Amino acid sequence: MSMFKIFDVAGSGMAAQSLRLNTVASNLANADSVSGTPEGAYRAKEPLFSAVQRALGGANNAEGDSSVGVQVKGVTESQADVQARYEPGNPMADGNGYVYGSNVNPIDELVNMISASRSYQNNVEVMNTTKQLMLKTLDLGK
Repeated sequence: MSMFKIFDVAGSGMAAQSLRLNTVASNLANADSVSGTPEGAYRAKEPLFSAVQRALGGANNAEGDSSVGVQVKGVTESQADVQARYEPGNPMADGNGYVYGSNVNPIDELVNMISASRSYQNNVEVMNTTKQLMLKTLDLGK
């Protein structure tokens, strides 16, 4: 693998963790939202990732070009039950006086945020280390 491919891997990892941080922010922002129906309640979102390693070009690919990194497969919604709370004075309450809150667990989201932030920082360190190694290699020729 070319040394430049490391930048592709780390860059795709940073993009994936950035998306993960954005979904965490969205989940936390909607953690206390309510709805008048269970179907209308906010459901926690979670991105799905997969590792990618595929050859580019055809059988005559002499340089061995390949695409590596992280690919975003999509964003799913949690299927956990939403919380029903009896609040007859709430303007969003249904006919029985219930409002339905989101199924976001703020503790889990904070753990996801810390994990995504550290993964992002690790990818930045990979890029910086690779850059330093390449510069040191160029210095050997002097």
